[in-house]
Formats: sequence, C-alpha cells, structure tokens
Amino acid sequence: MTSSSQSGTGCSIASELLAAIARSKTASEFREHALAAVGGQFGQARVAWVHQHGAHWEVAGSAGSLAQLPIELAASSCEQMSVLSAGGWLAVPIAGRLQAPEVLLLSPANMVDADEAEAMSHMLRSGLVIAKDNSELQSRVEQLQTLLQLAADWQQSHDLTELLSNMAVAAARVLHGDRASIFLWDKSANQLVGHPAMGVEGGDLRIRDDQGIAGLVLKSGQAERWDMSGDPGAINAKVGQQLGYTTRSLVAVPLLDRRHRPLGVFEVLNHRSGQFTSEDERFLSEMARHAAAAVENTQHIASLIKSRDRLVQSVSESLQLIGDCPQIRALRDTVARVAPTELAVLILGENGTGKEVIARSLHLQSNRRDQAFVAVNCAAIAETLLESELFGHEKGAFTDAVSERAGKFELATGGTLLLDEIGEMSVGGQAKLLRVLEDKVVVRVGGSKSIQTDVRVIAATNQDLVKLVREKRFREDLYFRLNVVTLQLPPMRERGDDVIVLAEHFLQQFGHQIGRPPPTLSAAARKRLLAHAWPGNVRELRNLMERVAYLTSGPVVEESDLAFVLSPLSSGDVAHVPANMTLADATSTFQRQYIARHVESASGNLAAAAKQLGMHRSNLYRKMQQLGMSE
Repeated sequence: MTSSSQSGTGCSIASELLAAIARSKTASEFREHALAAVGGQFGQARVAWVHQHGAHWEVAGSAGSLAQLPIELAASSCEQMSVLSAGGWLAVPIAGRLQAPEVLLLSPANMVDADEAEAMSHMLRSGLVIAKDNSELQSRVEQLQTLLQLAADWQQSHDLTELLSNMAVAAARVLHGDRASIFLWDKSANQLVGHPAMGVEGGDLRIRDDQGIAGLVLKSGQAERWDMSGDPGAINAKVGQQLGYTTRSLVAVPLLDRRHRPLGVFEVLNHRSGQFTSEDERFLSEMARHAAAAVENTQHIASLIKSRDRLVQSVSESLQLIGDCPQIRALRDTVARVAPTELAVLILGENGTGKEVIARSLHLQSNRRDQAFVAVNCAAIAETLLESELFGHEKGAFTDAVSERAGKFELATGGTLLLDEIGEMSVGGQAKLLRVLEDKVVVRVGGSKSIQTDVRVIAATNQDLVKLVREKRFREDLYFRLNVVTLQLPPMRERGDDVIVLAEHFLQQFGHQIGRPPPTLSAAARKRLLAHAWPGNVRELRNLMERVAYLTSGPVVEESDLAFVLSPLSSGDVAHVPANMTLADATSTFQRQYIARHVESASGNLAAAAKQLGMHRSNLYRKMQQLGMSE
C-alpha cells in the first residue's frame, strides 16, 4: 500500500473511529462500532477484538474462532503496550497492564503501517475509556434516579414485609444481580432473618449471625465483596446446598440505624457479568442507608401502632358497661352490633346514666377507633358562637377571630363527633346542623371554601325529644336524621343489684389509684345502697365510692360511711323510690329517705328532727331502729 493511500486510509479510519466514539454509550457498543469501522476500511482483512477475562481470553468480535487467533501475540502486545506483528498478524493494544487486557488483531499485518497502527491504538484506547466513562455516568444517573424514587416510595410504606420485598427487588434489578436479601438481626436468637429471601420457598431464611459473608459484615460493620476467585470458605456453602443454589459472586453491606448500631445486612448475589464492582458496593451502601432509615421508621411506626392499639384496648375495657340487669345486657348487645356500622345513634337517658361512656364505647368498637373522638356540649355554647364552634371560622370573620380556627367537624374528620345535650340547641343551630349532616360539607364562618367532612355523629340528651318536636322546639327533620338507632339508658334506681356491682367496681378502681386494697361493703351498707333513689345515677354512685375509698380507713365500708348528698332538685319533694321494689320495701325506703332528710336538715339533732316530723323523740328513735337506720 502506497504512503498516499495509507495516509488517506489513516484519515478515513480516524474519522470512522471518531464517529464510533460519538455513537457509543457503552464499551460494548464502542467495540461493535469500532470493529465495523476497521473492517469496512480494510476490506478483505481479518479483524478480531479479544480481551482477557480472569485466566482466559475471550473474543469480543471476530470473523473467526479463538483457536485461529494469535493469543500469545495479543498477550505480549498488552504486556508491552506496543504494536507487534508476527505470523502475518498485527496486534494493536487497547488496554493492558493494570486494566483487563484488550487487543485488536488484524491480518494481513501489512495492511497498516507502524505509525498508523500506533495512532489507531491511541484512538481505540481513548474511545474505550470515553465509552466506559459514558456508561458509568449513565449508570450512575439511572442509579440515582432509581434511588430517589425508591426513597420516596419507601417513606410512604408502613408495611415492613412489603417494604423489604420492594427493596430487595430494586437492589437486584439495579445492580444486575440474580437475587437479593435483606437480613434483619434477631439479636436474642443470634440469627439473621432474610426479608425476603428471594428464590426461597415461603420467603423465610434464617442463618446464624456469625457465619458467612453476612455474619462478617454484621460483626465488622464493613462492606464485603466476593467472587469465585476468593476463598471458597468465606461463604456459607451449606445454605446454598440446602437451597440448590450456587453463589458465584456477592456484595454485602451493613444496615445501620441512626446511632450506627447494626440492624442487619443487605446482600445482592450473582452479578450477570461475573463480578460486583466497587461502584456496585458504593451504590448498595447508599441504598442501605435509605433502607435502614425506612426500616427503622417502619419499625417505630409499627411499635407506635401496637402501643396505640394496646391503649385503645385498655380504654375500651375501662369503658365497659358494668352490670347484669336485663336492660344493660340488651344495651351491650345492641352497642356491639351497631358500633361497626356508620349508623347515626341517639342516646337517651337521665343525667349521670353514662351517655358519654356509651358514645365512647361505640367509637372504640368501630373502625374509627384510631381516629379522633370529639365531644361537644351543645348546652354550653351560646347560639352566636355555635356555628363557629362546630364549623370553624376564618381570621377576621368577627371581632374576636384573631386567627383561623378549625371547627369540631373538621377536628373529628375520620372519627366520631358526640353532640351532647342536643336538646338544648337553638332552632337556628339545628337548621345549620341539619344542612351539614345532609351535605357532609362545612363552610367556615367568614369563608367560602367548602370543606368535605367524614364524621360519624352520635347525639345524646336527657330530654324528651318527641315532646320537644310537638312543642316546635326541636326540628322534626333533624330528629329523624339523628334517630336512626336509639339507645335508652336505664336510671340507676331501675338497675337492681347493679348498684352493688358498680359500687365494688368503683371501689376497686379508686383503691388501685391510691394504692390501697379495695374495702368491702358490709351487709348494712349494701342494703343502704340498694335503698337509695340515686337521683344522680351512676355519676352519683361513682362520686360516693370515690369519697369512701379516700376517706374510710378500715377494710369494711359500714352504712355510717355512706355520706349521701341530697339532690338539690328533690330536697323539697317526695324522694325517688326504685320501681323494682315491693310496696313494703318501697314504703320502708321512702320512710328512711324522708327521716334521713329531716335528720340532716336538723344537723343530726333527733329532737329537732322529731319535732319537724310531728313525733316524740323516743318514737323517732324506735322507728329508726325498726328501719335499720343507725343513730
């Protein structure tokens, strides 16, 4: 070949190689384009690109087989990093010495002169470096994009099993591994538990925490890489034998919590190209940092949820309907059936019968138990403030609205809203409430934005709503909207022996609070409790037992310890008598209450009390003995 034609060929091949560099995003693409460029320039020449992998040489691209190529010439060319020729072949070194050797082989050798071959060597070397850099850069961009997406997804997941599975799948995909596992450390059992163990039936794998690469990484807190050129004893071969799986390469990094304490090990197995690189190790370490944070957060959230559930269960148990009378048994059954539904409930009963306890019990047995329970006393809100209290207001909506404020409906969204003393609400307030209950939308006072609400409404009252509807003091349409299910609470005087059951329950409760064994009730005290009319119902009984628990020092509560407080509403009227008594018992009960009232009004002076009753003192004393009343 003449010098002029060689010069032209040199310029042409240089141009083609530059074009190959521009078109190539990876080293593989550059080898392919470069081979095509060289082959196209030298027509009948044989061209091959060979590289060394481990102890063996492989053909990246060739017109012939490896056995037909001068491998020893290629090895010498790489060792000397110079163009060599022998046996009609020309060896052009591309990479060598510290890098994996790569050589371009051409035949016949006289197709290219020495200078042109040297220039080609430099261009091929530069092109390969640029292609590898481009490939690594592109891979890095993809890894970072994946990492950011995964980090965002992980923070949204509260299911630890799903979270760990997604992490393992992502790590295997991004690092071109066959499978991956996240081992969490079960310190108490001295085990690493795979979550998940990809490829393992059932996804459950447990290994000792001092074995294999994973055990080494857990102990040292340092990342490790391994392939078949390393120590075979470094890996836990027994696990692979049990699973029928051969580990050819792996990379493992520690999972550390915020205080750099070990949580476990993140491991990816069997790279498709044979070995994991330092870049793979670095990227897996980055994934592990995000994974550890997500695992720690998820475990913390799971712990909080368990604590919340325990507290909800504890509160639910403390709000049980104590008693065994027929009315309470029926009420418990109805509450259990109604609670899981979304039905509106109207609770009726005298003051102190436990309407709010029933409302909270409905909430805690519903699917809304982990959301807010908000109680509103409608009787305590002035009509001018009702709309603001229930629906909220914007800043500046009225004189005292110095900042925006969410209403009770917004605060209870997702949970339960108790409208206590609903019978005391003004007619104007009832109309506004009905609109919200129908539309499930509130608008703050002074605002225009519609706010969607998801609230279960429970209403309670001690008044006769039917009577109020007849008197036009309560809207009939609101009454029917609230009265889907009605729960009627019996007064204490109609619950018979439940008085004793509740009294003992409260004594035990308050005894536990103050750290003393609960006192027991004497026979006389029990009889006196059963005889009392309980105008204040359960609330009155609870307050009485609280006084007894704190003020009595003995182990037994006597009748004299029961300091009843007369109801101001009944002090001038005939006392209430329980309806479940015989006429004789009811008469005795009335007499005891009536005498006790006069004795108390006379400050314990029996002579003065007898005078008020129109009796002689001795007759009063004798009557009190007959009725079992202590002096």
